[in-house]
Amino acid sequence: MPTRAIFWDNDGVLVDTERLYLDATSEVLSTVGVQLTDEQYLELFLVQGVGVWHLLDETRFSKADIDRLRETRNARYAERLMREPLLIDGVKEVVESLAGRYRMGVVTSSRRDHFDLIHARTGLLGCFDFVLTADDAAEVKPHPALYLKAIEKSGCDAGTCLAVEDSERGLAAAHAAGLRCVVIATALTRNSRFEHADRVLGRIGEVVAVL
Repeated sequence: MPTRAIFWDNDGVLVDTERLYLDATSEVLSTVGVQLTDEQYLELFLVQGVGVWHLLDETRFSKADIDRLRETRNARYAERLMREPLLIDGVKEVVESLAGRYRMGVVTSSRRDHFDLIHARTGLLGCFDFVLTADDAAEVKPHPALYLKAIEKSGCDAGTCLAVEDSERGLAAAHAAGLRCVVIATALTRNSRFEHADRVLGRIGEVVAVL
């Protein structure tokens, strides 16, 4: 079936933010004696989607303590978003070339406030028909809820929609929603398992050839 809609993941696909989030999380955890490795981050965030706060000893840290640490991490991540270069090479050209030819949405597990900070500087939002963030569903990836909402918003049949992802949890969410999915592997996810992907791509420009 011809592709009528494209759903883009955000972090790792459109913008290079995963390392910034990892660094902010690792930095805050280190202040309480917990060392977060790249491998742990990959498994907990980009495969399982469960976060890291359960790593803290609940006999030492109350919910209020964890909430304060989370708020500190979010603030440090936001600071990075406002000063670091974010757009991945080739994204602007590809997205602009496809806008108007397909129904397009961003489907991300990111918080809306972080998403807004990111795209205050990218100039990409005018290319998309809609945006769905963690604020728009009770469950985030790898749960399919966000992608099911995207299918509904697009007005297209699932079989005519394509998801573009970079992680195992994103692929799992797209697959569970009945979508075709291509994966653009990143430095963090290049050794992940993507056997259910329709294609594994090397860069965003290759998406055009899949359509």
